[in-house]
Amino acid sequence: MLRRPIAIVAALILFAEACAVVLVNWVLGKVADNQHMSMAGLDPGAISTGAWVAGALFGIFLAACGIVLLVIGVRDRAPGRFARIAVIACAVVHGVLGALTVGLVGWPAFGYLMVVLALLVFVLLAYVKERPEPEPKDGGAPDGAPAAA
Repeated sequence: MLRRPIAIVAALILFAEACAVVLVNWVLGKVADNQHMSMAGLDPGAISTGAWVAGALFGIFLAACGIVLLVIGVRDRAPGRFARIAVIACAVVHGVLGALTVGLVGWPAFGYLMVVLALLVFVLLAYVKERPEPEPKDGGAPDGAPAAA
């Protein structure tokens, strides 16, 4: 089935996206520092440090989600509770960023984010944990099935 390769491809895309986010925020921090940009009297050093910290944190988040997807794809098993929450959070972030990028960046960026969102949702839906059927309490047949005579 396609679920293993899609999980691995989604992981690789998130790794590349993490690197790109860190690089963009590093460049933005350097530009703000070199230009001595200030917003409402805020220190330019604080703006550049904030850009670097935000880029690092978001890059770590994306890389962690990529690791989770890579583990899911390699093991070919449904993710646990924490892993599922991390992938859901990553999908929500991509949905919100996609909605924001339509007006700010354009349709190609929106399309990219929606493709990543689709990959994340596919992984979430492809790896659904199967719940074991409950055992009957009275030792008889399961609900809805006729009892053996």
